[in-house]
Amino acid sequence: MRFKNSFHPYAMVTILFWSLAYVLTRLTLQYFSAFSLGFLRYLTASIALVVVAVVLKLKPPRRRDLPWFLLSGAVGFFVYMIAFNQGQAAVTAATASVVIATTPVITALFARLLYGEKLQPFQWVAILIEFCGVIVLTLMNSTFSVNAGLLWLLLAALALGIYNLLQRKLTQTYSPLQCSTYSIFFGTALLAVFSPAAAREIVRAPAVQFFYLAILGICSSAIAFVAWAKAFSKAKQTSQVSNYMFVTPFLTSILGFLLAGEVPDRATLAGGSIILLGVLLFNFGGKLRRKTAA
Repeated sequence: MRFKNSFHPYAMVTILFWSLAYVLTRLTLQYFSAFSLGFLRYLTASIALVVVAVVLKLKPPRRRDLPWFLLSGAVGFFVYMIAFNQGQAAVTAATASVVIATTPVITALFARLLYGEKLQPFQWVAILIEFCGVIVLTLMNSTFSVNAGLLWLLLAALALGIYNLLQRKLTQTYSPLQCSTYSIFFGTALLAVFSPAAAREIVRAPAVQFFYLAILGICSSAIAFVAWAKAFSKAKQTSQVSNYMFVTPFLTSILGFLLAGEVPDRATLAGGSIILLGVLLFNFGGKLRRKTAA
């Protein structure tokens, strides 16, 4: 597969910016509530995408497809953000990371049921290895908490899995830019219920927080979700793209060290190594098997 026609670089760009978002979110939550931050982040993304849509004369979606974009925006941004924030407030960060790491598994199962996409046995083994890596990375030095927050986090993982499937469907008809832009527009409109609180908080925030919001909105939202949709449009299977989400906890730890001085511990290095091994097996295990057979 030629690199320019590959989904890998687009998926990697998204995971890089999403991992960066975890670090910047910790910095911005000192001045914003979680719900206000969610609205401001996607409002910033929407403003950036409006400019792009006008400059590129982006065609609006057909009327019959508006419910699909509304559903995409609702589950991918509104439901996910509320469920994730509610869940994370009730459990440890380590528990949240493990539960959200089930998203690629949920996506793979739904893709099998709805689209008839089949994974090879070695790919299921790779997913198991990656999930074990997430457990090692997050729980070696922490504890797993069990309470109602787990249900919220499972809802968040389910919402993200459905969003992945909807992007796969929409990119069959629309460009990745259209898919992400209109999904974010609808998601932002729903998140506007938190705009009064956001308006009160933003006037008290220092100037550097506006820089963080710009990065979160433009890079970690607008660019990241467009690249994510682009990856789905190029991949043969939905799971090939969603599988990259396993890398997020490890990459977040690395960025936390580079940007916030959070030194990675043995759990990060061990779990990260296991995750990368699983990612390599998932993406290149087929080529290795064919070469071995030959």
